[in-house]
Amino acid sequence: MANDPKKIRFAPNGALYVALLGGATVTPPTELGDGATAPTGYKALGYVDEGGVTLTPAIETQPVNAWQSATAVLYNVTSASFSVKATLQETNEITTELFWGAEWVEVVSNDPTPVGTGVYRLDLASTPDLKELSLVVDWNQNAIRNRVVIPRAMISDRGAIQLSRAENGKFELTIEALDSAGSLGYVLTNDDIVEEPAP
Repeated sequence: MANDPKKIRFAPNGALYVALLGGATVTPPTELGDGATAPTGYKALGYVDEGGVTLTPAIETQPVNAWQSATAVLYNVTSASFSVKATLQETNEITTELFWGAEWVEVVSNDPTPVGTGVYRLDLASTPDLKELSLVVDWNQNAIRNRVVIPRAMISDRGAIQLSRAENGKFELTIEALDSAGSLGYVLTNDDIVEEPAP
């Protein structure tokens, strides 16, 4: 196959969508989408910083050695993972709840009757309850669209928030795929990268 610069790809635009699975039934999308609309049951996470999104599929293996060979005769999979890392830039209900790992609740004044105060409180538990979510990552280059779908996932790591006069607040999250009936997720594309079988 000859070198083809038209096959070099960038990801100048994209979006992250999340659905919280706390008892709710969400059907992960099996279609590519239009690159602009959130899948049914999912919410957009908004702007991501200019570093973009990092997708990391990983497989750890262990060599199987045999008496008759100085080289491993095969490798056995010991673990598999798929992580998504992004730094969210929008401060809204869903990004802050994902980052802090808790839900906002309005503070109520009980004098003399319960009345909402317009102030919201988010309690940080000493033993946090890790919540399941489903994640969709879309990216495109002109008409070429791609989508990664992770049916089940959890947030495995959070970065620090830097409070600064000159830079906006950011929420760095690492999301790890969980097993979903033997699958970590799947990738969809309309890119012409698959060769047609020979007749």
